[in-house]
Amino acid sequence: MFHPGMTKVSKRISRRNFLVKSSAGLASISIVPRFVLGGSDYIAPSDKVTLGFIGIGRLSAGLGKSFLKLNNTQMVAACDVDRIKLARFQKTVNEHYASAKGKESYEGCDTYEDFDQLIGRKDIDGVIVALPDHWHAIPAIAAMKAGKDVYCEKPLAHTIDEGRAMVTAARKYKRVLQTGSMQRSWKDFRHACELVRNGYLGEIKQVKVNVGDPAVACNLPEEDMPGYINWDKWIGPAPYRGFHTDLAPPHPEAFWPKWRDYAEFGGGMFSDWGAHMFDIAQWGLGMDHTGPVEIIPPEDRLAKRGLVFKYANGIEMTHEDFGRGWAVRFIGSKGTLDISRQFLDVKPENIAKKEIAENERKLEISEHHYANWINSIKSRRMPICDVEIGHRSASICNIGNIAYRLGRPLKWDPEKEKFEKDGEANKLRGKKYRKPYTL
Repeated sequence: MFHPGMTKVSKRISRRNFLVKSSAGLASISIVPRFVLGGSDYIAPSDKVTLGFIGIGRLSAGLGKSFLKLNNTQMVAACDVDRIKLARFQKTVNEHYASAKGKESYEGCDTYEDFDQLIGRKDIDGVIVALPDHWHAIPAIAAMKAGKDVYCEKPLAHTIDEGRAMVTAARKYKRVLQTGSMQRSWKDFRHACELVRNGYLGEIKQVKVNVGDPAVACNLPEEDMPGYINWDKWIGPAPYRGFHTDLAPPHPEAFWPKWRDYAEFGGGMFSDWGAHMFDIAQWGLGMDHTGPVEIIPPEDRLAKRGLVFKYANGIEMTHEDFGRGWAVRFIGSKGTLDISRQFLDVKPENIAKKEIAENERKLEISEHHYANWINSIKSRRMPICDVEIGHRSASICNIGNIAYRLGRPLKWDPEKEKFEKDGEANKLRGKKYRKPYTL
C-alpha cells in the first residue's frame, strides 16, 4: 500500500523492500519442519504407507495392532468372508485412530468381502495377507500385479509351485514382499545364527528341529452353516467340503482354528511351526537360497517324527523331539547350540556371550519385523525375510510333508525344484484348484 505523500523513488524503494521481505518470509515458511506443525512425531498423510488387511482371523488381533502402532502407516481397508470378524477389526481400527486423533469417532477403514475390490484401490500401497495357507498365493500375486507391496504370513505358500510363482511375481512387478517369519527380527535368533556361521561351534554336522506333526487329510464331519460367513469363498481354491467350527471358529475364538492340521488348507503344525524353526536352521546354515538334496522318511509309515533332510555338504537335519519344545539344535565339532523363543543355550556356555567382531560374518539387523517391511517399501530394498527366503523355508515344509505322505526316500534338486525320477512326488509340488480359481 502506498501513501499519497510518497515520491516515485520512495514508492519504488518501498515496493522493492516489500518484495524482499515477502520472499524471505515465504522462504522461511517453506523450510519449517513438519514436526513444528504437528509435534515431534508428526508424519504428513502423504508420507504414510496406506495398508489393506486381508484375512481377519485370530492372528489379526496381534498382527493388526502391530501395524497400527507404526505412526508411518494408515490402515484404510480390511477384507474377510466372516462379517462378524470383519466388523470387529473395523471397530478396532477406527477406535485406534479416533483415540490417536483425539476425536470421538473415526470412520476411515472400509470393509470388503471380495479382496479384488480392496486390491483394486489405487490409494493402497501395501497389502497384508493373513488368510489360511491355501489362500496365500492368489491374493498375494494379484496384489503385486496391481502394484502393491505385500506382507504375507508364514508359511509363505501352500505348495512349492505357488511359492515359486510368488517369487516370480515379486521380481516381475518389482514388489517388496516380507514373509511373516518374524524370528528373523529377534536378536537371540540372529546371534545364534551368527555364532554358527562364524564357526564358534566348529564344523556343523547335524541340526535337530522339533516342530509339530505333518499334515493329514481333513475328516471333520459337516456342521450346520452359520449365516455370518461366506463358506464357499472361505474354501476358495481348495476341494469343497462342508463347514466345521474347528476350521473357522466364531468370534470370540476360544481356540486357534485347526485348518492348519489338514493338507487341504495347511501343512500341519509341521509347516506352521516349521516355517519358523526350519527357517532358522536354513539361516544358520547359510542355505537361504537353496535346500536339502535328499529326504528320508521314518520306516514307520505312522510315525510323526523321524524325517531326515540331507544337504549336499553332508549336513543332516532331522525332525525330532529332543526334549526342549519347539526349538532348533545345531551340533558342531566344538559344541552345541539350542535356540527357541524361550532360550539361547550353548555348550560350552561361554560361547553364548561371544560378541561378533567387525571382521566376522554379520547378519542383517532388523529390530522390528513389521517396520522392516514398511521401511523396505520406502527404500525399495529387500526386507529381512524376502519372498525367496520365505519360499525356500516353506519348501522345506512342503517337501517334508510330501516325504511323510509317500513314505519313501526322495531325491530333491533345489536348483530345478524338482524330485529326481519321481513323477508322483513331482505332481505334489502343486495342487489342482477348484474352478474358477487360478493363480
